[in-house]
Amino acid sequence: MKKLILVSTGAVIVGFFAFSIPVLAQGKTAKACTEEWRADKANFQAKGITEKAYVAQCRAGTAAVPTTAPPSAPTATAPSTTFPGSGTGGKTAKACTEEWRADKANFQAKGITERAYVAACRAGTAVTPTAAPSPAPTAAPPPVATAPEGNAGAKTAKACTEEWRADKANFQARGITERAYVAACRAGTVATPTVAPAPAPAPTTTAAPPPPSPSPPPAPTASRPSSEPPYGTTQRAPSTGSPSGTGQYATEAQAKASCLGDTVVWVNLRSKIYHFAGTHNYGNTKDGAYMCERDTATQGMRAAKNEQHP
Repeated sequence: MKKLILVSTGAVIVGFFAFSIPVLAQGKTAKACTEEWRADKANFQAKGITEKAYVAQCRAGTAAVPTTAPPSAPTATAPSTTFPGSGTGGKTAKACTEEWRADKANFQAKGITERAYVAACRAGTAVTPTAAPSPAPTAAPPPVATAPEGNAGAKTAKACTEEWRADKANFQARGITERAYVAACRAGTVATPTVAPAPAPAPTTTAAPPPPSPSPPPAPTASRPSSEPPYGTTQRAPSTGSPSGTGQYATEAQAKASCLGDTVVWVNLRSKIYHFAGTHNYGNTKDGAYMCERDTATQGMRAAKNEQHP
């Protein structure tokens, strides 16, 4: 009888413990299971396990802590959040957010959003990128030199010289020397001046010309100043001209008063040829006038070919 009681008591005790073991295994509270899920929230979400499903499995004793899932490969459209270097490990979302905001401009320049960076940072695949050095400013290209305007362009010295000599009297009247014109012509900065039109000829008188005066005896071969009269002649009085146009004077004194710094010449109004002081024809033609040499070109005058400029 005692043996039967002992056996029955032992069977009850063994059955109690056998029943209590799974009950103890299933005895986690909803709070404990919730805390477990939130402690590894990112990993559970990556595996598609919601908090509600995990708590139900945890309380039933069928849930196991998942191993850390490898980071998923980035899609073609999403910007890459993986950078060279070691990862940051298990940082919190707050720490990752602060890292992104501390270098916000640099991340935005690289197309990395805050949300993408935080996800990669928590998974341990993101590092703070170093700021790219700003490119050195490139030097502005030098301005392209433009050719000066003009009609000469790339003319040769010979062509420019021929231009000057073709209108020599006009250039001399304007004070432009051959050398200065050639230099400006080759640089393309001068234009060929137009030849001034010749003035209308003065009306001629119908009176017959006087008979020619006897020629004076030839001068001796000895050199003499050009201002001295030839032998056998006397010093004549100043000639009086017959001016008929602008810039012409009747007396040499009037011309000298107006031609300050310029040469006074005697112009034969019929032939349009002027003579220099000290020559035989200076002040000694019938229709003539005194003029400044600079004013002769505009009226079509030219110097006598057999006389030398003083």
